[in-house]
Amino acid sequence: MKKVAGLLLAVMLGVLLASCSKEPTPQDRFSEYIALWNKQKFADMYNYLSNDAKKKISKDDFTNRYKKIYDDLQITDLKIDFKKPKDDKQKDKEQAKYPFTAKMNSVAGPINFTQEALLKKESKDDKENWFVDWNPGFIFPKMQEGDKLSLSTVPAKRGEIVDRNGTGLAVNGQVYEVGVTAGDIAAPVMEQLASLLKMTPDQVDKALKASWVQPGMFVPLKKVSMDDSERVAQLVALEPVKTRKVDARIYPYKEAAAQLIGYVGQITADELAKRKDKGYTSRDVIGKRGLEQVLDEQLKGQSGVKIVIKKNAGGEEVLAEKPVADGKNVKLTIDADLQAMVYAEMAGGTGASGAGTAGAGAPAGEVGTAAAMNPVTGETLALVSSPSFDPNQAALGFSADEWKALQDDARQPLLTRFKQAFAPGSVMKPITAAVGLASGAIKPDEGVQILGPKWQKDASWGGYFVTRVHEGSPINLEKALVFSDNIYFAQAALKMGKDGFSDGLKKFGFEEQLPFAYPLETSKIGALGSDIALADSGYGQGQVQMSIVHLMSTYTPFINNGNMVKPILLDEEKRGQVLKEGVVSPENAGLIAADLRKVVGDASGTAHAAEMADKPLAGKTGTAEFKQKQGETGLENGWFIGWNVNSPNLMVAMMVENVKDRGGSGIPVKMVKNIYMKWK
Repeated sequence: MKKVAGLLLAVMLGVLLASCSKEPTPQDRFSEYIALWNKQKFADMYNYLSNDAKKKISKDDFTNRYKKIYDDLQITDLKIDFKKPKDDKQKDKEQAKYPFTAKMNSVAGPINFTQEALLKKESKDDKENWFVDWNPGFIFPKMQEGDKLSLSTVPAKRGEIVDRNGTGLAVNGQVYEVGVTAGDIAAPVMEQLASLLKMTPDQVDKALKASWVQPGMFVPLKKVSMDDSERVAQLVALEPVKTRKVDARIYPYKEAAAQLIGYVGQITADELAKRKDKGYTSRDVIGKRGLEQVLDEQLKGQSGVKIVIKKNAGGEEVLAEKPVADGKNVKLTIDADLQAMVYAEMAGGTGASGAGTAGAGAPAGEVGTAAAMNPVTGETLALVSSPSFDPNQAALGFSADEWKALQDDARQPLLTRFKQAFAPGSVMKPITAAVGLASGAIKPDEGVQILGPKWQKDASWGGYFVTRVHEGSPINLEKALVFSDNIYFAQAALKMGKDGFSDGLKKFGFEEQLPFAYPLETSKIGALGSDIALADSGYGQGQVQMSIVHLMSTYTPFINNGNMVKPILLDEEKRGQVLKEGVVSPENAGLIAADLRKVVGDASGTAHAAEMADKPLAGKTGTAEFKQKQGETGLENGWFIGWNVNSPNLMVAMMVENVKDRGGSGIPVKMVKNIYMKWK
């Protein structure tokens, strides 16, 4: 047994020694090199280079060169492929040649090539092995020592945003780039220059001392709107100042459409990190707010990019090229003139609705939001938020003080109010009426006995009461809408019950994202966790919240035989889309519409101040209260929504903040009436 075991051990040892003494094959060595290349382990790849190759390039240079090229060209999806030959007789020679293919994506598009690698058998540490005779052609074909890579871009022309008539809302124009000729600037001139540019002298001095600046060079400092002619004249009067025209994004309607359209600015590192896989680069300008941001990818287009090998001996080889693709123009359903008119009406208000001092670009006026649409087609005609700011200045760059003033302004000019959801107050009542009529909880001709100005379900409510402004009894649906009776609709909600009321509101699109090109907050029903919450919600208080766009959409059934029309913002969208079919029966829709006409036409109606003989409006007022508990003095938002019953192609809704003791909902009633009087 010992002899057999010894013989077996000897055989195994012989096999092991044979395997250890087996010389590596060139194809195995090249496969290892390729595997490292695919993992971009450049430092490890260097260890596979031949002695001749190492004499031409150091390990640091080799590693850094690959890394820089791959980073600069934004190389992704790298795939180096080498197929081992089945019968390789080269292993017995001193050299071996193998073809390989390379595929990758770059900032200029795909790069594919086939190249041949030369491997040499060399001795190292008294052992022979195979090494890659590397040259720059391994990086890219036709690349030789001394050649350089060049990356050039042709910026895409950003798509413009226009209104329904083709009027520009965001267009490509020009501004003045203000700068100085590098050199010494006298202190008094420096102070004046910095002040006019809304910079500090230190900021100007830092720009002049940048590493790239040489004496006599033009040093750009800031961009200034061509409309700012007085400031430009003062600047050019200073001896070192020079100006040149440069391309820029222009917003002709300024504050009137700032929240809707937004503005553009230089991409930040964080923004680039989120968009790098979508073709964005550090040189891009992107949308920062509004539709410029929402529609950025289609507005941006794709810059043209070309990667070229600049030959040391002269000439060049194009490695990859992606042609420029200009951004897509976007046409909106917005009417720019109506947008400006609605904004002007709000901006020209009393200005008493907000505390604090107006910030940069935020004129005095009412604080709130307004919207207009064609209730038959669903076309959104205006979306306004007040106060506002100048997007032209935002795109050019606010100074630190200007930006701080906007952020600190208690009136919040940076807030986009038309996208937010607010407590609707009594403009909710027609929706409650529609739900109640459908459920049978409301019978239009039934008079409900309501005594006094306040009411509670029973003693379990403690000291809590629902109150109303206009006393009367009995109250039917018509009177409840005309007089805006809170108690009537609170009782109606309780009759429907939590589930019946909630299910009815969901048919109107509550608790679901409204399909609209501009992202809006979802309209909420709230918890309805108690009878008090349910009762309050019936007349638009409680936790119910609506965006102004959704509010307009919920009123469209009263004009379209019970069908709720989808609001649209993009001109390419189909008109007259039904968002919710038969949300109100045709009979009930006609009934509520007639009552809403009386809200304006009846002398006792809450919106009678909007009555016009030639433009008979139907609509509803609302006042939403904000207070911690009953009996306290709180803030109030005033609402009004209305349309011309003889020509239902324009519906206007408006919410004004803090109307308590200033006229309540009468403020938006007056302003909406003014809009109809002025509008063609």
